Order: sequence, then structure tokens, then C-alpha cells
Amino acid sequence: MIILIALIAGAVFGALRARRRKGRTADIVQYAIVHALMFGLIALFVTLILDRTVF
Repeated sequence: MIILIALIAGAVFGALRARRRKGRTADIVQYAIVHALMFGLIALFVTLILDRTVF
């Protein structure tokens, strides 16, 4: 669940960031995908760490 939320938040953040920089559609899509992957990967590691230490 945390990973899915991070993917969506990353995509939204990346798209807004590219739009603020006046990027074209391809730029907005690329920023959204890259940010979603980065946020998702970070969330995956956080989930793994929490799973091993807390539960």
C-alpha cells in the first residue's frame, strides 16, 4: 500500500515539476515516470526495513 501511494505521489510530483519548468508533453511524462520509479523504490526499501524491524 505504501509503495502504491509513493508511485502515485511521485508521478504527480514529477508532472507538476515538469509543468512548472514549462516542459512539453514528453517532458512531463518522462518526469512523472522517473519520479514515480524513484519514489516507489524508496518506498520499497522503507517497507522492507519496517517489515524486518517492526514485525
